[in-house]
Amino acid sequence: MNDKKIIVAITSGDTNGIGYEMIFKAFEDSTMLELCTPVIYGSSKLATYHAHSIHSELQLSVINNAEEAHPNKVNLLNCFNDDDVNVTFGEATPESGKAALSAIDRAIEDYQKGLVQVLVTAPVNRSTIEGFQGHADYLERKLGKGAGISILMNEELRVALVTNNVAIKDISESITKQKIVEKGERFFESLRRDMRITSPRIAVLSLNPRCGEDGALGEEEQEIIIPAIEELENKGIQAFGPYAADNFFGNGDYYHFDGVLAMYHDQGLTPFKTICPDEGIRYTAGLPIVRTAPAIGTQFGMAGRNQASPAMLCHAIYAAIDIFRNRKDYDKPLANPLPKLYHEKRDDSEKVRFRSPIGQEGQSSPAPKTPKN
Repeated sequence: MNDKKIIVAITSGDTNGIGYEMIFKAFEDSTMLELCTPVIYGSSKLATYHAHSIHSELQLSVINNAEEAHPNKVNLLNCFNDDDVNVTFGEATPESGKAALSAIDRAIEDYQKGLVQVLVTAPVNRSTIEGFQGHADYLERKLGKGAGISILMNEELRVALVTNNVAIKDISESITKQKIVEKGERFFESLRRDMRITSPRIAVLSLNPRCGEDGALGEEEQEIIIPAIEELENKGIQAFGPYAADNFFGNGDYYHFDGVLAMYHDQGLTPFKTICPDEGIRYTAGLPIVRTAPAIGTQFGMAGRNQASPAMLCHAIYAAIDIFRNRKDYDKPLANPLPKLYHEKRDDSEKVRFRSPIGQEGQSSPAPKTPKN
């Protein structure tokens, strides 16, 4: 596939948000068509309305089937009855939610048929889609394969979440040793397979302030997080921590790691969006489909005002293409492995234990200690 353009399915998102605007602005740069063949899932009627609102002159090639996609055009596939949908900028309506879901469903259907290769999703509003808990959860249920993990990423920082979209009052009960280990394993595999990092180093954040301060501020670090880090280490994964989030991000320690495993939504997303305000994307790892998205919501407040930037959408497309190719390159030599002709002797002594790249107390070790400030 390295010499062919990848077919990218792009869902239009909530029809009253900024999805169409980001798409139009992204593909006004003609070099985007040199990288991929886009298939936009939405409505030509609604797309035209959005185009007029931002004075875009982008030409769309309207198709009825993904097989008709032209490699040198911006293809738009009509996938729902747009007579029942009106654009009302900035409003969350059942009609806009239904249209957004129809676009997602059609894109998934075409992926399963092999007509598109990766999926990039524009923002939706969950309140308008009954039972919708997010793209990752929805893709897991629709595809029935794999378990996803949300990763916020750009070229400098990758943050994965142990819990996602959980109320603050429920976070502590939601965090278990098993969940941390499972998320850590998926994160590690994604860093190797999707990002092509040979030996990833993962920093694990604490839950409580000051890493629980030896139990004075909470016991989750001693009872759950540190044992989980030990288990990850025993599985051959370079996991370190737990680290107090404030010092970890404030001191720039994230530069020393390939990935950061945060305990909950705001712990990971707040510093990420502060450090990466314009180029961040969301990637759902662990699924057969490569799905990326701009790390931004529907932004109803700026919808229809020609204020949305296409940067995050462009980076989501770049990342989807890179990950798709990385997976193919990674999997190719594993397709027909040669039989092992020798027994590899492994040294499990202390001298080969992992070392924290920042030399901070609290790293994964045989006898872990709680970090001190």
